[in-house]
Amino acid sequence: MKKRIMAVALAGVMALSLAACGGSAAKTEGTTAAGTTAAAQEEQKTEAAEKTVDGEAMKINVIAKGFQHQFWKAVEKGAMQAGKDLNAEVSFQGPDNESAIAQQVEYLDAAIAQKPTAICLAALDTKACIGSIQNAMDKNIPIIGFDSGVPDAPEGAIKANASTNNYEAGKLAAKETYALIKDKVEGATDVVRIGVVAQESNSQSIVERTKGFVEAMTELIGADKVSVEGHDSLKNEKSGAKVIIDVGIPAEVKDADGAAVASAILEKSDLIAIYGSNEFAANAIITANEGLDKIGEGKVVAVGFDAGSKQLQAIRDGLFAGSVTQDPVQIGYKAVELAVKAAKGESVSDVDTGALWYNKDNMADEKIAPCLYE
Repeated sequence: MKKRIMAVALAGVMALSLAACGGSAAKTEGTTAAGTTAAAQEEQKTEAAEKTVDGEAMKINVIAKGFQHQFWKAVEKGAMQAGKDLNAEVSFQGPDNESAIAQQVEYLDAAIAQKPTAICLAALDTKACIGSIQNAMDKNIPIIGFDSGVPDAPEGAIKANASTNNYEAGKLAAKETYALIKDKVEGATDVVRIGVVAQESNSQSIVERTKGFVEAMTELIGADKVSVEGHDSLKNEKSGAKVIIDVGIPAEVKDADGAAVASAILEKSDLIAIYGSNEFAANAIITANEGLDKIGEGKVVAVGFDAGSKQLQAIRDGLFAGSVTQDPVQIGYKAVELAVKAAKGESVSDVDTGALWYNKDNMADEKIAPCLYE
């Protein structure tokens, strides 16, 4: 009996020694020092994550580009609805306007300091945010991009994006515009001009929908027939071209500057169409036209992007032939939804929230109406 007891005791000592040294017995059983299996630990982590999501602990900070346009208020509406549906506490912030890069970085740093579960970011300037983004990565705070996202961010910093494919949306605007001016282009005996007003040349979303429009319009007309002039960002001049695409971008994102750029294009006698690549640009065209009376039915064809009360009224009144709309509510909703999934450790990928063409005939359609914020 004594020998048996001693043998059992010796076996126990050996097992403890192997476990303490990380020996093969410990690895075979998959146990930790606390005696919990690795599988059980993973299950506990999953349960903890689910509790964080299902309880009140999950906090998502959403940092937009600003509140200058109604677009961002519609994005906020979607983000807040997602927070409600997914039982997450959502904080929505943005700088005073889309030129306030330093202010946005301050909001981002303040959000990181609060140690949220995840962050949703539409960066005004990725380079200005690099230090903050790295700080978030160091703290294991997942970042989800939305709208224009965070282009050229460090690899692995942005888990996924919720946004419109802005290049394709710009192409859609060009396709619809071309259908309205095709006869004037193909039947032109003299040079004709298509104007483009863009808010600025830094934001990835604005750049892509401007570029998409210009390149698609050039392809529809014929590259050998088009000269792209105006702002240096897209300039491709061709001598003797029958169609000029005239790109105007204000030096600063100010209503007066935007209207001045639009006026300069509207005043040209060979203009047959004009496109504004976001709410700001469309409003600039509307403001400029107030003193010129150049756009509308039977006049210069005007096409916009996004929505807002001024642009919607211009479409109802026949000043604008139509516009392309994103789905800002879905952008905000999907961004938060991706953030929740990323925080739970789930695999996430980019979500295209889509774009639609609308005019006065389909504005009330059930698929279009929810996307048209005032």
